[in-house]
Amino acid sequence: MKNYFSGILLLLLLVSCVISNEKKEEITTTDEVAETKAPDYDPEAKLEELGIELSTPSAPVANYVNAVRTGNLIFLAGKGPLQSNGEYITGKVGEDLSIEEGYYAARVTGINQLSVLKAELGDLSKVKRIVKVLGMVNAASDFTDHPKVVNGYSDLMVQVFGEKGKHARAAVGMGSLPTNIAVEIEMIVEVE
Repeated sequence: MKNYFSGILLLLLLVSCVISNEKKEEITTTDEVAETKAPDYDPEAKLEELGIELSTPSAPVANYVNAVRTGNLIFLAGKGPLQSNGEYITGKVGEDLSIEEGYYAARVTGINQLSVLKAELGDLSKVKRIVKVLGMVNAASDFTDHPKVVNGYSDLMVQVFGEKGKHARAAVGMGSLPTNIAVEIEMIVEVE
């Protein structure tokens, strides 16, 4: 009987060692994948390469904040196309502005949102994924190319974050936007 229990204990010890070694290999493999996963992922270097300088985010104009973090998600409030000269790009796309001008306004808005994100995170390489974008276009009532305008924002996110910049999106037309800005865009970002 004593030999029987000794054998069972020995068997349990061996199984425990094998499981422990498998877990160590699993951890090492996971760590190796994390280290080798996208070594060229450097959103801030991409911004520099694109000649984009981020600014200090503009303060909210009402009783809200630029961003709220909950868990590993950051919800960015809607921003507009505030240019470095302090002026907004204004007007209705399809009436006052062309699609190309709307596209540019959306890109400027994207730069403003990246400034907010940088202020929140300190380092844009902490972005795991751009999850969702809501693009609102101040458009003439007969304008129907809202996605072409919001592409200015989406294209920038992919240029900066690569595959991590691809996101779910809505691009909708509005009868008006605050202070007649051309676009207002908000987004949700997953972070480390």
